[in-house]
Amino acid sequence: MSGMTRPSTEPRYALVTAAYNEKEHIEKTLESVGNQTILPRKWVIVSDGSTDGTDDIVREYAKGRPFIELVRREKGRGYDFASKVHAFQLGVGRVVDMSVDFVGNLDADVSFEPSYFAELLRKFECDPDLGVAGGAIHEWDGEQYRPRPSNREHAVAGAVQMFRRPCFEDVGGLLPLKNGGEDWCAQVMARMNGWSVQTFPELEIRHHRPTGTTAGIIRYRFRQGLMDYSLGSGLLFEGFRICRRLFEYPALAGAMARLCGYVWAYLGQRERPVPAAVVAYLHHEESRRLWRLKKIIFDGSLYRNLWPRLMRLR
Repeated sequence: MSGMTRPSTEPRYALVTAAYNEKEHIEKTLESVGNQTILPRKWVIVSDGSTDGTDDIVREYAKGRPFIELVRREKGRGYDFASKVHAFQLGVGRVVDMSVDFVGNLDADVSFEPSYFAELLRKFECDPDLGVAGGAIHEWDGEQYRPRPSNREHAVAGAVQMFRRPCFEDVGGLLPLKNGGEDWCAQVMARMNGWSVQTFPELEIRHHRPTGTTAGIIRYRFRQGLMDYSLGSGLLFEGFRICRRLFEYPALAGAMARLCGYVWAYLGQRERPVPAAVVAYLHHEESRRLWRLKKIIFDGSLYRNLWPRLMRLR
């Protein structure tokens, strides 16, 4: 099997995957990790109450691969967006005492090239301030895998977040948040502690879970609005975020659903579950980004950059 010989100087990493009913996709993830040129020292897969045979697939694949450990967690009653984090924390408990340099949060519905982790670890080696990193999410559009429109180089998708261990300890891992957004919160806390966060577009991650029905996406976008408010995003910046996503599927409807979720929470003045220091830091980041946007608009560079692009579309 590839990657079984591990030089003593090679960076050591552990992975944790929280999986719930991933029978349709987890084999791709298992194969992707199992074929890596640099294998993880430990990969803990936590079945979060799966009922579709996910556990059997993992058990079968783990035979002869001692670095894989399956842990079973029974879900409580009701649907809770924090359940994934509780499962992740259970997995982290199995690796926290190990001698590893990096801890990765990996979803069970993605795949990537055999050199993915070797290349990602090289990125960390080249930048000692890099605290959180990962590849860019690509999704099937009916013809081919394309980069997800919401990909941002300064933010890493929760599906593939790799943490430098001191950074992971600085942020305290992932917070179990009712409306989700634990991955976003961890990145804000990482930057607040002086770490850099970066997605590398050249490292492709293929996401295999179908998007679902339009009605399901509308509910998801509404929850994103609730999440934005709960994590501390300001009203003005939320408006900017909504405008930037107006034409993401489903066009207009999804953006309006997200806005409604935010306004619903804002008017109700719901309690924000993250530390006040995190909210203050996020407001500082958002203010800087809005100021940069203002300068781009009013110094004329928006016109200078946009007009040539429009001319090329004629």
